[in-house]
Amino acid sequence: MRSAFREAFGVEAQAEGHAPARVNLIGDHTDYADGFCLPMPLRCATRVAMAPAPAFAARSEGHAASGFDPFGPPRGDWTDYVAGPLAELAKAGIEVPPVAVLVASDIPQGAGVSSSAALEVAVIRAALALAGTPLADADVARMAQRAENLYCGVNCGILDQMASAAGRTGEALLLDCRTGTGRLVSVPAAFRFRVVHCGEARRLADGVYNERRRAVEEAASILGLSALRDAVPDDVERLPAAVRARARHVVTENMRVLAAVAALEGADLSAFGRLMTESHRSLATDYEVSTPALDRLADAMLAAGAAGARLTGAGFGGCAVALLPPNIDEAAWWGQVSAANPEAWLVAG
Repeated sequence: MRSAFREAFGVEAQAEGHAPARVNLIGDHTDYADGFCLPMPLRCATRVAMAPAPAFAARSEGHAASGFDPFGPPRGDWTDYVAGPLAELAKAGIEVPPVAVLVASDIPQGAGVSSSAALEVAVIRAALALAGTPLADADVARMAQRAENLYCGVNCGILDQMASAAGRTGEALLLDCRTGTGRLVSVPAAFRFRVVHCGEARRLADGVYNERRRAVEEAASILGLSALRDAVPDDVERLPAAVRARARHVVTENMRVLAAVAALEGADLSAFGRLMTESHRSLATDYEVSTPALDRLADAMLAAGAAGARLTGAGFGGCAVALLPPNIDEAAWWGQVSAANPEAWLVAG
């Protein structure tokens, strides 16, 4: 990384930051309803190197060096995910001099495993290292979330940023999105999760994501609640048809997350898998964020012997995650899944 930085900018890197991708095991589209999520970090990650420079500039694999200005308007390209975090650091009173930034990542883009959040968190960590200023994981996550909300125009919740900032290898993070706090839950060794890209890049227009969020907020308002976190299944049936299905997913998904944590703690692989599959059906039917390719992939994962399978992330393409039982022949499982989904490819385990 340091030699690549020297080659790109002609100076030595003075700070580095690192943040992993994540897979959300269960609990999608609940974070902006003050709900619960259960993400886990993956081995793939984004690394950022940084040094003071005469002017702000960023470079990543496949992109030439590009100037940007965190104190000006967004450019509408990938550098916004560098500029936004630096702008938020400056708002927090942390000095942000002009810097050169090099980004290296093995996280697949548009796959629903949080490549943007990993970049935001890694940029913040590199800048904090450069400034000699420590910051708690939760504060890093909230700063990265604000950057995506305000600078990048995506009205996301805290899930992705908190998972990237606070996740630990071998553990899932039960995240309470109301309080912005979480607790780590050990993943039993018998639980083998495999993340597979369906072969179609995620085509999530920000407007579609924001429409789903508006429906959830409207449902809470109709019920007189600050967030759907506080709703129960009986409340959902009193809602207008226009928002009822969206609300049903959020309310039942929160229940599934808490049940999934109990299944993890009890090493109940069958129960966890069943909850994953129920989650996918809810995301496909009530929230309508799945695609034929994702549905076909999840079905093939189950048919080949997975204990559970679901899309992961915002949907509209990208990845699905499967839970494999301990006695399965993984090579045979993948052979069957890939035969039914020739465009799919294995992302991580």
